Amino acid sequence: MEVEEVACVAYLYARVVRKRKKNRKYWVHPLLSDRSTKGLFNLFYNDLRKYEDKFFNYLRMSVSSFDELMEQLQDDLTGQQTNMRECISPLEKLVVTLRYLASGCSFTELHHEYRLGISTISGFVTQVCEAIWNRLKDECMPQPSTQMWLEIANKFETFANFPNCIGAVDGKHIRVIKPTDTGSLYYNYKHYFSIVLIGICDANYSFVSIDVGAYGKSSDSSIFKESMFYKKMMNNSLNIPNPKPISTLNSEPMPYVIVGDEAFGLSENIM
Repeated sequence: MEVEEVACVAYLYARVVRKRKKNRKYWVHPLLSDRSTKGLFNLFYNDLRKYEDKFFNYLRMSVSSFDELMEQLQDDLTGQQTNMRECISPLEKLVVTLRYLASGCSFTELHHEYRLGISTISGFVTQVCEAIWNRLKDECMPQPSTQMWLEIANKFETFANFPNCIGAVDGKHIRVIKPTDTGSLYYNYKHYFSIVLIGICDANYSFVSIDVGAYGKSSDSSIFKESMFYKKMMNNSLNIPNPKPISTLNSEPMPYVIVGDEAFGLSENIM
């Protein structure tokens, strides 16, 4: 390539790069610079705490539960202060994230209400969710023990008159924006894009185990059979209690089962 051609290519490339760059009118937008005085968190949060019912309605969590969660996440959510910009407090990060999860509103809506950048919200929502999972997964969804299964079975028999039941399983499509370059992988039979959550719950509607993130096009049955829970169940490593009779009238031992719809099929521990 001649020197003149190299110069022309370099010039054209520089022009393309310049066009791609957007001129920033503000380092911090004036709307966001007033966050400390006019943002929703500073105007609303302290008053909201005074009314337990309104607090629960807004964040889907009681004040005491919120405080307990905040205490556990404090260290994980504390950022480093700099001379350039004031760090967002762990408390505000948690409030905004819980509001996002409770309402399903967009980052743009939170951006205008709390006067935070959209990319900033996107970043710390992910941070908060990861911190919640890492801190609480072993406490909220531990590996079930035999005693835990027996307690769940006792509650199913008490509340639903269903003996030897240790859980209920079903799938839920969670709507998403189509990921790029994925074709129809996330397009489900309900005609929208989604990922799938397979959940197993106890008699109190609390999760015992989850598998989340499968393609929307996949069926509940195929996702369940690929899950770690199912593989452990097939390997008899879930500590499921030994079969026992379901009544005094029937002395034949019956296995403990998880109930689901016809999509999951029948096996020794699936009904």
